[in-house]
Order: sequence, then structure tokens, then C-alpha cells
Amino acid sequence: MEVILRQDVDELGLEGDIVKVAKGYAHNFLVPNGLALQATPQNRKALELQRKKIEVKRLRGREDAEKLKEKIGGLVIHVSQKAGEEGKLYGSVTTMDIAGYLEAQGIEIDRRKIILDKPIKTVGEYTIPVRIYPKVTASIKVSVSPEQEQRDAGN
Repeated sequence: MEVILRQDVDELGLEGDIVKVAKGYAHNFLVPNGLALQATPQNRKALELQRKKIEVKRLRGREDAEKLKEKIGGLVIHVSQKAGEEGKLYGSVTTMDIAGYLEAQGIEIDRRKIILDKPIKTVGEYTIPVRIYPKVTASIKVSVSPEQEQRDAGN
């Protein structure tokens, strides 16, 4: 079944694209959530009328993504957590933690855009890709160190 995307959908396409998807995916997910319309002749004509607006929006979105990529390109996030003797963390560093550190720096990125196969569970330095926009990916360095425990000298 062909649908016209009303919003960018990861792994599927950008706003205004006409894509083929399974009928169930279109009827049960894309259309009810307002992500797509059926590609009827009437909807195709409406799309052609809006094509320039969509292209301008894409261009502006890509420019903003390039600026954000430059801003976070050299960023290093320092995380300290409790760790065992062998460098294994008692907890883990997740995309939510990374997004929180970025937000503290004044950079708002959706945690789903941070590509982390599995949570970080050991001390070390990691380079983590961030998919800001389709075909615009930045890298963030995350330095995980063991938390220094402060002990009371008087006790």
C-alpha cells in the first residue's frame, strides 16, 4: 500500500515522501497516529501544492542539524559512577543519562536519537553517534570514570 508521509519517520522516509508499506502498518499505526495519509489521487494533488513548503522545511531542518552537529562535535561528557575494582560499574550509563548531561549543557536532543547498542557498564572512553537528522550524524565522547568516595578521616 502506498502512503504519503506527513512527518519524518525514522527508517521509512521524510515528510512528503510516497512510500510503500504493509497494509496493516499503514492502517494500524501510520494513519491513526497522523504520520501518513493514503496516497489517493486527491492527496497526491494536495501534496504537489505543498511540495515547496516541504522542501523549504527540509532545507531549514538540515541547516539547523548541521549547526547542532558543529556545536556538539567536540563535546566530551564526563560521567562518574560507583564502580568495582575491575572497572565494572554498579549501574550503567544509558541514553537517558547522556541526554540529561546534554540538557544540562543547554543542548536538547531526544534520547532516541542517541545510538547506543547497549548501556555502558564499564569505565573508559566511548564515542557515541547521535543521529540528529537523516544523513546528519554527530559523535559525542563519553568519558566514564569511577566515582571517588570521600571518607571521613575523623571516624
